[in-house]
Amino acid sequence: MATQSRSTPVTPELIAYIGRYFSAEDEFLEALRREALAAGFPEIWIAPEQGAFLQVLLRAMQARFVLEIGTLAGYSAIMMARALPEDGHLITLERDPERAAFARRAIERAGLQRKITVHCADARQWLRDFHPPMPLDFVFIDADKPSYGFYLDLCLPLLRIGGIMCADNALAWGDIASESSDPDVQALQDFNRRMATHPQLQCCLVPLGDGMLLGLRRW
Repeated sequence: MATQSRSTPVTPELIAYIGRYFSAEDEFLEALRREALAAGFPEIWIAPEQGAFLQVLLRAMQARFVLEIGTLAGYSAIMMARALPEDGHLITLERDPERAAFARRAIERAGLQRKITVHCADARQWLRDFHPPMPLDFVFIDADKPSYGFYLDLCLPLLRIGGIMCADNALAWGDIASESSDPDVQALQDFNRRMATHPQLQCCLVPLGDGMLLGLRRW
């Protein structure tokens, strides 16, 4: 076998392989995706293999208190809540009332209404007044890209030492290393640089789905 010093390119065949063996999606979540598409939701939720990664991570760090910014259909919230202990809780924020109502119904059908609270609110405003009863273990950001840096500033002080900040779309749909003029891509480029150089964080980028940037709070 030849030695290799660089990462293996992720081809469509490898993505299919990962999805076949390492997915957190069951029949309920597959049906939820179809229902959300039929309701006109954009297909912007995390990939099933990202869900598996998040579940392993949450269980490994024994997370109990999770904040999600960007609920959409409740797909990722349900995946993460399934990895929490019986006394664990996930708060998820969604500014669109119809999407928040859809997610609440899905969460109730999943039997997770005691573990998940959906707040219909603008996260930029809601977080200013958020005083959690205990430090957060994990924050998952998957919302409007220009606000990612704002969410970092507001959420990092609420995160426990050893807790993790995680942001989706870290690869910016494949354009993260380009000189794109797209404001969303530029916002993600700025956010990635901030995370990578933040003195309180140790970061890594996991190239699953559209990429997840993780930052562990060191102090």
